[in-house]
Amino acid sequence: MTLQQRIDLLAQLGGYMQANSAEWQQVKEQAKGKNPWFVPEFIEMAAHNISSEFLEKDKLNNWVKKYNVPFENAAPVTVGIVMAGNIPMVGFHDLLCIFISGHISKIKLSAKDDVLIKHLVSWLADLAPEVNSLISIAENLKNCDAYIATGSNNSGRYFDYYFGKYPNIIRRNRTSVAIIDGTESEEELEKLADDIQTYFGLGCRNVTKLYVPEEYDFTPLLNALNKYEHYEDFHKYKHNYDYQLALLMMGNKFYMTNGTILLSKNASLFTAVSQVNYEFYNKAEELESLKNNQDIQCIVGHQATPFGIAQRPTLFDYADGVDTLKFALSL
Repeated sequence: MTLQQRIDLLAQLGGYMQANSAEWQQVKEQAKGKNPWFVPEFIEMAAHNISSEFLEKDKLNNWVKKYNVPFENAAPVTVGIVMAGNIPMVGFHDLLCIFISGHISKIKLSAKDDVLIKHLVSWLADLAPEVNSLISIAENLKNCDAYIATGSNNSGRYFDYYFGKYPNIIRRNRTSVAIIDGTESEEELEKLADDIQTYFGLGCRNVTKLYVPEEYDFTPLLNALNKYEHYEDFHKYKHNYDYQLALLMMGNKFYMTNGTILLSKNASLFTAVSQVNYEFYNKAEELESLKNNQDIQCIVGHQATPFGIAQRPTLFDYADGVDTLKFALSL
């Protein structure tokens, strides 16, 4: 397939997702049934972001122009993609990069998210049978020429062992932080609540750590987080909240809560579902080192990623800051 054929096909896929046919609705319902964390509002959010940010024809054309993607790939290679399953269709951008470059994708789906992307690939193949030679889903990723693998720090060691001798992108645990300066409006705090609680906080772009000025008043933020008080009706989330609350109480540690989320002073960037850590700072200069921290996916704040869009990545927002399309074109 030529580059323009691939772009046209992807744009049609975006249109299919936006049309929300009965078939697509049924697939989303199946995904929800297989993974209880994939509630309808978050499947819809992920689907909307993919269709509106990744699959609009003009955006795809502008994206590929920045890279001078060749009209035809004269020597395609096979790229194995190990996808994560923490949020719906989180591996789609990797697939998109390999497909748009004209290389061949061999995908290992996460057991937590093996319905949605499988259906989208099948839909593409029904529309254009040539896709069958460019994208396949497999349990085993042997005999690939390059690899993209996303997982935990633990699985990252295995990926290094198995894929290290091939061109690769290996991703490990990452999370996101927010820098609050105390001048945030009510609207900005509501958007920060989205950055924290969207997808139940399971994504690497979810804010799990706050940096706040000394003597910061957390009350407005806790009030903004009431937007997600319905989480207490979701038993898997509530179980995490009750467990983390018990740990803080038994440890005699100070915490703040609005009944659905816990704020705790802690130096760690990472935390459990339903809890956000915070740390005080005196001067903004103290936080300059965060920009080079390999555990941080994105920084939210007035001088960084704007509040409310952490979970709305564009085509140019690459995981771990590694340009996936550039990697694909280098193969």
